[in-house]
Amino acid sequence: MRIALELKYDGGNYHGWQFQNNVVTVQEVIQEGLHKLLRKKTAITGCGRTDTGVHAKHFIAHFDYDGELSDDFVFRLNNVLPKDIGIDAIYHVPDNFNARFAATARTYKYHISKVKDPFGRSYSMVFYRGLDVDLMNKACTILKTHKEFGAFCKSHTQNKTNICDVTQAEWTQDKSMLVLTITANRFLRNMVRAIVGTLLEVGENKISLQEFEDIIVSQNRQRAGYSVPAQGLFLEHVAYNKTDWKKI
Repeated sequence: MRIALELKYDGGNYHGWQFQNNVVTVQEVIQEGLHKLLRKKTAITGCGRTDTGVHAKHFIAHFDYDGELSDDFVFRLNNVLPKDIGIDAIYHVPDNFNARFAATARTYKYHISKVKDPFGRSYSMVFYRGLDVDLMNKACTILKTHKEFGAFCKSHTQNKTNICDVTQAEWTQDKSMLVLTITANRFLRNMVRAIVGTLLEVGENKISLQEFEDIIVSQNRQRAGYSVPAQGLFLEHVAYNKTDWKKI
């Protein structure tokens, strides 16, 4: 049977989600935890990849298991996982469910602190210079009118297409914290961090709204802004049609 894991993690100690040789990843650690409990090697598939240092408040992964899982399986799995990875729930899902391809939307948030915060330094980017947030939101409106985002994609990736349907992009400010919320059906590698870096240049009046749109149309990563640090980025939510999900 196919099982879906609903989880969250602090990415500060990991080289992203996806398994890689010679470094520690979230996928590897969870697979090792499942191995301890199920007494067999168990491969898991995630809803996507997060880069080194990026956090996830909501992440879905799936695996196959032929036996029965106990009612306290979430508790037991959390006990063998490190403190920076938490399992929230497990579900029986249809056998053809795929955590990556069944997702209908993904929402990220990027956090920028306008003041030096010793307690939030692992979860936000510090940015002291002045920003025109209204202008940045006008650029977000432009962003949503486009579909191809090669200008914000890491070079030398093997994407079949750079097309994404961005349905939400908005900056909000609460006291000293500035947050970009962005939702799309899919994201390219490094896309959100490159968008944020370019929007900051808009906010500093280094590039105009027309230049921002020209960058998108160019599909040229070298014309876009820098990639902001990973620690400010959170995968906030992954949406699914959960009609056939049964919580264990």
